[in-house]
This record gives sequence, structure tokens and C-alpha cells, in this order.
Amino acid sequence: MKTACRGADSLVRVLAKAGVRHIFTLSGNHIMPIFDACLDADIELFHTRHEAAAVHMADAYSRLTGRLGVALVTGGPGHANAVSALYTAQMAESSVLLLSGHAPNSQLGMGAFQEIRQADMTAPLVKLAATAQHPDALADDLAQAIRVARSGRPGPVHLSLPTDVLESAARLPADIDDASFNAIAQPLDVSRGRTLLASLLDARRPLILAGPSCSTKAGRERTAKVAAVLGVPVIGMESPRGINDPSLGAFAEILARADRVMLLGKRLDFTLNFGKTPAFDEHCTFLQIDAEPEELARTRRAVGERLIGTAVADAFSALDAFASSGIARSVADSGWTQDVESAVSYRPESWASASSSIEGRMHPVQALAPFQSLLDSHPNSVLISDGGEIGQWAQACLRAPNRVINGVAGAIGAALPFALAARVAYPDVPVVAVMGDGTFGFYAAEMDTAVRYRLPFVAVVGNDARWNAEYQIQLRNYGRERLIGCELLPTRYDNVTVAFGGFGKLVTRADEVPTAANEAHDSSLPACVNIMIEGVAAPTVKRTKP
Repeated sequence: MKTACRGADSLVRVLAKAGVRHIFTLSGNHIMPIFDACLDADIELFHTRHEAAAVHMADAYSRLTGRLGVALVTGGPGHANAVSALYTAQMAESSVLLLSGHAPNSQLGMGAFQEIRQADMTAPLVKLAATAQHPDALADDLAQAIRVARSGRPGPVHLSLPTDVLESAARLPADIDDASFNAIAQPLDVSRGRTLLASLLDARRPLILAGPSCSTKAGRERTAKVAAVLGVPVIGMESPRGINDPSLGAFAEILARADRVMLLGKRLDFTLNFGKTPAFDEHCTFLQIDAEPEELARTRRAVGERLIGTAVADAFSALDAFASSGIARSVADSGWTQDVESAVSYRPESWASASSSIEGRMHPVQALAPFQSLLDSHPNSVLISDGGEIGQWAQACLRAPNRVINGVAGAIGAALPFALAARVAYPDVPVVAVMGDGTFGFYAAEMDTAVRYRLPFVAVVGNDARWNAEYQIQLRNYGRERLIGCELLPTRYDNVTVAFGGFGKLVTRADEVPTAANEAHDSSLPACVNIMIEGVAAPTVKRTKP
């Protein structure tokens, strides 16, 4: 028997009221009351093989759906395993709720089982880190955490759940209504917005750079509308390669020509070379709209008086305000927009004939290009791109209506859990997850999760038998005679997938790739197409000057 309403029951009812239908989790002693409570709620648990994978799934789910992603892990070492994945979610501006079991409050300081300062561990990586103190306050604690995750610059939050809070009697959360979970609005002041727009449109070569939250499907719909209304190019940035993101083509060269740049929810960080030359013209001026005043101050420190206008507002509110502003540039200025679009869409002609001289290997373009037809076969297909050099080739060569990459954090390894979450978010569309052989090894056992929950997708492993990003750094900086520690075996990751119950295919010739792609998709199983590639450096896209 169980208490009529425990803290765990209150928690689960609040999650259900907030619209949560999926929780990504790994079981453990501290969270068994929550597992039990989920039996009485319309919430499905996806039980992973590593706690960090659960957080990565919640991250990708949030980015793809625009809804809250929830990860649930046990306390102590289970919580510690989950923490690293929060950084990727933080830098991707992803609304993730991490719920961690915790030693009981009544035993803290006494050497309780798996007692560690969990909220202190997550504090640098989340917008809110707290430990629940009483079952009657749990509903309010949870509602606050969800509001914070969604407000301003979206991001992860963390709530630790002591077992005595979960197991004790709690009040029913009847007074929690839908508005309790809404983001706290940070609208753009109308007058200030018009002033900033007038300044932007006064420039000869203006650009708007939008942050990671604007690179989701919902964000891209907004940025496209703003670009069309204003007549100003809007570029979403979510890659650790920043201005050299291969999916942005020759964007770096066009950025250097801009004379006024609006940072809209985009940090002036390493991805933008901190506003310095040669990434920006030395006379380029900046406008900035951000949900966090601290970001405005940081930009001021970086560029000084070149920051000529600022406002505090969240990115989506600002985009919506601009889209309805009724202000636009003149048609005579359209040449600049065309120049930007041409630079971003540019890809070298030589890629069409790229090949490898190594027997049994192929160039990354040969390995990846055939998967475009699969991504083109559905209006909501999903592309996952992860890993070092192969991930950059994927972002340059492939496109899809929905995309999840490793993000500004630059951490690799999350492709497999990302793909599982994509299948949960979009049950009936092609999901193609491109990764390196190093990346596959991080969460290889999540193929078991995919098989258990019948979550088919196509994993494309670019297998060059090494950590190629680091290999290329060593080769470039130290020379061929000082290569060390980057070697891997040409492992049969396809066979690993088959052993878990999925579909696997080894590919060593370019002409085999299209058939392998179709067979993998048609298998309706979690699939791995293990493609032997030549380990070439990531692309740097530059147009040949006339």
C-alpha cells in the first residue's frame, strides 16, 4: 500500500499537468517512489544505459519539440554521471529539467548513503539548482524550476529530491494551474525596439546574428519571417566552429564586410572571435538584445564604444516584435542580402568529385551525400550531427527540416541518445545520425535502449580508426613525426549494433552507400551503417577570389 499522496505522487501529477509525457531516466534506489508514481500517470519512462544519455535525450527532445525535456536519475554517483551532459544543454540553450534522487534530509551530515552536495555540483551549469525541503512545497518547487528553464535565455535547471520528501505525505497540487509553468515574459520595449531597428536599417551592410535557441525549427521560422519583413539577413549560430561553421558556407568572408551587426540572443564569445578583427571590420558597430544584462556588459568590455545600442529582452519576444514592426529596408539595398545568401549557400565545386585514393576508404562527401535523399523523403526528417571532423562534413553536406548538433559546448558523444530522443519526438520520420567512430563508443549501449523501445533510426558512422580532430591538430601544430594517442581500431560498429538486436552494414565502397542507406532505413530497426572513410580534416569553406 502507499500513502494517498506522497511527495512522489505530487511531483508526477505536477509534471503531467505541465504537459510532460516522456521522462528519460536510469533507475536507482532514491527514485523508486517516482517510478512507482508514474504507473498512475500518463507519463512514459525511457530507461537508458547511462545517466548522461538520459540528459542528452532530454536536451535533444527539448530542442526538437520546444517543450520541456525531463531527465530523472538517482542520487550520488548516478547524479554525478548526469552532470557532464548539462553543459551541452546549457550552451545549446535547451529547456531541460534534471531531477535527481538524493539522500534523505533527515540523515544529512550523518554519512547517509550516497550523500553528496548535488546542487553545488550542478550550480555552474544550470539556471537554478535546488534541493527540495518538504513534500508540501514540492509542487511549487517544481513549477518554479520549469518557469526558470523556459524564461529569458532558455536553459537547464536541477532539482534534487531527498527520499524522505518523496515518501512522505504531501498535499495534492490542486492549486497549480497551467500558468504556473509559463515563461516569465521579457518583452522588448516598443520605443527601444524601434530605435534599435532604425539604427540597424541605417547601415549599408547590416546583419542580425541570432543565438542557439533561434536555431531550432521554431526559432528558424521566426528568423526567416524577420529577414523577410526587414530585408536584413538573419543568421542563426549554434556551432562551436562559430563563423567557420561549414553549414554556413563562406559566411566568415561576408561577416567581415558587415558594417553593423545586431546580436539577438547571441553571445559575443569565442565563436565570434570576441568581436575582433579579422572576423569583423575594425569599424563595425554593434547592437545587442539579450535576456541577461550581464551579456550586454560583457560585450561592452569586448568592443567598448562600438556597442552603440542595447536592450534587455528575450530573443523570441524581440523577433516577434520585429516581425510585426512594419519597418523594412528599401528594395535598392537587396544586393547585400543576396551577397549574404550566396556566401552561406556556397559549397566548393570540387566536392562533387571528391574521392579517396586509399583502397577500401572513401572521402566523407562520398559517404554522406547519398543520405540526403532519405532526409528529403519527409517534410519533418531529422538530422543529428556529432563528432569532430565527420560532424563538420555532415553539417556542410546534409540538410533537414530538423537538426540537432553537438552545439556550442563542442562536446562529442551524444549522437546516439540524440537520435533516440528524435525518434520519440518524431515517431514516423527518417532520423539520420552522423557520428565518428570515437563518438559511437561513448554511448554504444544506447543501441540496446533503442532496440528495447523500438526506436528505429540510421546511425552513420564515419570510421577512420582514430580521433581525427585531435589527430589533425597534432599534424598541423607538431608535425607527422609527433602524432600520439589518437589511434583507434577499425571496429565493426555494425556488428556491435547487430549484437544488440539492430541492423548493421559495413560499407567500403562509395557505390555501396545508397543501397546501404535504404536497407538501413527499411529495416525498421536501430541501424548502423559503418562506413570506412579517409581521415581528412574538417572543411573550411572559402570562395576563390576572382
